[in-house]
Amino acid sequence: MPSSLEVHQFPCLSDNYGYLVHDATSDETVAIDTPDAAAYLREAEKKGWKITQIWNTHWHPDHAGGNQAIKDATGCTVIAPAVDAPRIAAVDREVTHAMGVNLAKFEAQVIDVGGHTMGHVAYHIPAAGIAFVGDALFALGCGRMFEGTPDQFWASLSRLKALPPATTIYCAHEYTASNARFALHADPDNATLAAYAAEVEQRRAAGQPTVPTTLDRELATNPFLRADDPAMQARWGGANAVETFAALRAAKDDFR
Repeated sequence: MPSSLEVHQFPCLSDNYGYLVHDATSDETVAIDTPDAAAYLREAEKKGWKITQIWNTHWHPDHAGGNQAIKDATGCTVIAPAVDAPRIAAVDREVTHAMGVNLAKFEAQVIDVGGHTMGHVAYHIPAAGIAFVGDALFALGCGRMFEGTPDQFWASLSRLKALPPATTIYCAHEYTASNARFALHADPDNATLAAYAAEVEQRRAAGQPTVPTTLDRELATNPFLRADDPAMQARWGGANAVETFAALRAAKDDFR
């Protein structure tokens, strides 16, 4: 990661991660989503940073609920996905797929990752090799399909799959342990997955985060990203990637 850019990750609410992205050269700071305004403002103060922007990924309250309070406290600019924007507070700029947003000299590419919500977006900063994906993609999982369709969600995941494999993926929740249990059920013969799941168990037992992850690791182990793999299609009875993804997502919804 470029030396002037720092990502500060911290837990908030029951299982969210908050992210502040700071550019030391310009002294600008972006809040990625706003699940807990007090936590974001507290963490920014600890770091000696002032939040200058908010980049929302989608409209859910545990991602955009702190917008107004943070804007009131800092005067920051709020950027949000256009489709979800009517349900998001204090929006100054709406963005859509392939647009760019900037943290000083660093441009983030806006990626349409709709499916969890219709307008969900991710923010990819190529120069830093990082992406903030909200609830579209998790370590060993993906978000519930609350509003979209399987073909839409698979297209969204395919856009993330196309990022450079070394990309560091910052997702919004600590769901990895439960995701690992389903992944092992979905893909029981994957030795790389088994090793990953064992590491997740150890990290959680030690109270350590399992986020961020890397795209190359997820490509090898995340069943939802492997819906185009013939072995997964054969196991889950899908004639193609969309059918296999739909079967996996439905199974995860009911998995206990």
